[in-house]
Amino acid sequence: MTLFEQWKDLIENQTEETFQDFWEEYSSAETKIYNDILDHPAEKLTGTLGELAEKYEVRPVIFMGFLDGINESLKKGNDFESFDESSQVEILIDPEKLFYNMLAADADYLYGLPQWEDVLGEEKMTEIAKAYKKSKTVVKGKKIGRNEPCPCGSGKKYKHCCGRS
Repeated sequence: MTLFEQWKDLIENQTEETFQDFWEEYSSAETKIYNDILDHPAEKLTGTLGELAEKYEVRPVIFMGFLDGINESLKKGNDFESFDESSQVEILIDPEKLFYNMLAADADYLYGLPQWEDVLGEEKMTEIAKAYKKSKTVVKGKKIGRNEPCPCGSGKKYKHCCGRS
């Protein structure tokens, strides 16, 4: 079983009794790794998955979960579905994309890290937060009047076609 399969299995088989311990382990590992990455945002983090897990003092399956979460925020994503502990990992973040994705994941313990001000600056953080909020805003389309032609193309008035309730 690959580490990615083990990670998926670990997530899918959490129970109410095991979830709290799992979440504490995962979120503390994630916070530790992000603190280091944000302290050195321009540096490429490389090594085998096993070496990096050891560096951050986390289980390899937990580091695999971290990779699964950060993959969309990298300048070059990894195809880690067949990864094992000897697989080579390359992590070079796109800070703006990472901050946006942390907002989308509602990970306040991550997007609230103090290093973000040094990495992006307050103005850029506010700009990204506004863009994220704007992406979640639903804009209603133009209201169709009862006596207008039905938009389905039937040729009938809206009230006699799709507007019937």
